[in-house]
Parts: sequence; C-alpha cells; structure tokens
Amino acid sequence: MDFALTEQQEALRDAVTRICARFGDDYWLAADRAHRFPQEFHTAMAADGWLGICMPERVGGAGLGVTEAAIMMQAVAQSGAAMSGASAIHMNIFGPMPVVVHGTQAQQDRMLPPLISGAEKACFAVTEPNTGLDTTQLKTFAARSNAGYVLKGQKVWISTAQVADRMLILARTTPLEQVKKRSEGLTLFYTRLDRSKVQVREIPKMGRHAVDSNELFIDGLEVPEEDRIGEEGRGFDYILHGLNPERILVAAEAIGIGHAAIARASAYAKDRVVFGRPIGQNQAIQHPLAACWMQLEAARLMVMQAAWLYDQGRPCGAEANAAKYLAGEAGFNACQQAVMTLGGYGYAQEYHLERLLRESLIPRIAPVSPQLVLCYIAERVLGLPRSY
Repeated sequence: MDFALTEQQEALRDAVTRICARFGDDYWLAADRAHRFPQEFHTAMAADGWLGICMPERVGGAGLGVTEAAIMMQAVAQSGAAMSGASAIHMNIFGPMPVVVHGTQAQQDRMLPPLISGAEKACFAVTEPNTGLDTTQLKTFAARSNAGYVLKGQKVWISTAQVADRMLILARTTPLEQVKKRSEGLTLFYTRLDRSKVQVREIPKMGRHAVDSNELFIDGLEVPEEDRIGEEGRGFDYILHGLNPERILVAAEAIGIGHAAIARASAYAKDRVVFGRPIGQNQAIQHPLAACWMQLEAARLMVMQAAWLYDQGRPCGAEANAAKYLAGEAGFNACQQAVMTLGGYGYAQEYHLERLLRESLIPRIAPVSPQLVLCYIAERVLGLPRSY
C-alpha cells in the first residue's frame, strides 16, 4: 500500500501550481468584487491542456484519471483561487463524463475538443426549483418532434450559464406515471444553449461572485436527435458517471480551500505579536489550527481512496459521498478557525480569509447536502431502513 504521489502526479501538481501562481489573491479579490468570470485563468488552463485532463487522448485530452483531476483541483483551490477558480473549470472534468463513457465516437469528436481548447464552455443543468436532490421527480420535459426534441421547463443553481455555450441537460421524455421505476424515462442531452429559447437569470448570492449561479427558464428549446447522449430514457443512469467524480472533485477543492486558510492563519500567527510574544506561541492558537490540519489530511485520504476506486472501475458511491462530507466539514472548519485566528483582521477583505470562508460553504452545501450523505451511508453501508 503506497500513499505517495507518483512522479507524474507530483509534476502535474507542480505545473498547475505554477499556472495558479500567476493569478494571486488580488486577482481573485478583484474578480469577486466585480462579479467577473476569470476568463484569463480559464484561458491559461486551456492553453496548457488542463481542461481535458480526464478526456480521451484521441480528442486532444490527457487521458488521465479522476485521481489526477482531484490533485489538480486541490492545487487550484489551495492557490487561493478557491471555488472561484475551481468552479470556472471543474465542469470540464465531471460534466462531460457521460459523453466520454456513453457518447458515440462522432459525438466525442464533435463535443469534447471545443471544451478542451477553451473555445466553448458548458454548464450542467440537472437541479430544478421544486425537486431539489430528488432527481427522479424532474419536471423539465423533452417532447418528440420531427427533428428531435423540444424542451420546456426550469432549472436552478446552474453555474456558468451566463458564459456557457453548451449545456448538459437532463429532462424527462416519458411521464413519471408511465414508467415502472422512477429513475426511468429521463434522457440526457448535450446541446447548444440557445438564449432565444432559454432565459438565464443570475441568482445574487453570498460568495463566489466571479462564477455565476443561475435560474434557467426553458421554453421551446429545439434539440436535434444527434445531441442525445445514449438511449432515450436512460439518462439517470448516465449522469451517475458524473455524480461520483463531482463529489470527489468538490471534496478535493474543499481541502484545498482549508489548507489555503490554515497556511495564511499560521503565517499571521507567527508574525502577530501581542503581549510581547507571537500569538502562534499560544496553545489556544496552535491547537485548533493543528486539529484543522489533521481533519483536512484525513479527508484528503478519503478523497484519494474514492478517486482510486473510480479510476479502477470499482463501486465508489460510499467513498465519494464520505469524501465530500468529510472534506466539506473540514474545509469550512479550517476557514472559520483561520478567520478567528486573525480576529478583526480575518473579517477584512485585504486578508482574503473572509472570501475563503464564504466560498468554503459551497462544498459543504453542494452538490449534495451533508444530511443526505449521512442518509446514504446509513442506508447503503449500514443497511438501515430508508428515512425519507
């Protein structure tokens, strides 16, 4: 059993860290204040091929695994980019997984290279306002037409829809009352985001202002047959190939944010002198920061286990959910403790910890709530009866 990164993985992490070093705290603070998508960062990551890290080499990707992607996304978040940097690019990793796994060769050749090069951006449109995490209850409907399908419905909390060219969207093609299982009758599409048929309305929110979150109002969106991924009615099965990687990557990002916060707090504690000694000499400062580091590293090991299982083609639902839960809690705790270490200065924007704290809430809440993770583990691992 080897817990060390390979030489290739270390080189990957170092290369990504060097790119991120060109985009310092002031860059991310300015993007946050201006509510501006970090296009320069997105372009830089695309230029070096990182947007295709998990995509096939045949279409210009690196052909690496979710393990390498998790290492990359932790490095991005840990640089201080936090979720503003991570959310600008991570859709490229987990979002296209259904296309990579279930798309035809022609679809892969058409859909993936523009994402890898950065010529196009995509959003992931699954969640709806009245269904939340109960995906089988989706109301967005795709009706058959002569050319393919016509979509009508609503989506919510759709990141990057303000700047996206394409969207991966899940819609019902068979009414719920006509299917044997609730997960049947859902179909997945990767198609153009036609703004004449899709109204994109931004949601004002607490943090991560550099990357937008939106409501989508879809009315008469025409989707050609060739934009359907896989078989009609099997879309729920297909998106599972994106959900576990999403949980793994978001967990890695939470760990990166937490480590960024602990590093800043530790540096401050060594330099800040009160009552004639550095505050970092006091155990009341040392112990909470040390505990946060241990929590982050324990969560990181779960992330790596989940990523390894996924890359080996093994079941990883429990591990991916556990990684997301542990990392979300550890990242938030680390940011909160870092702010408290600085006291009043932790509340000031110029020290960047308040931004990290705000953004650490995202991986704690999304893409699945801590409570539903606990339910999943209770039911799927411990064998307890379903509670909802």
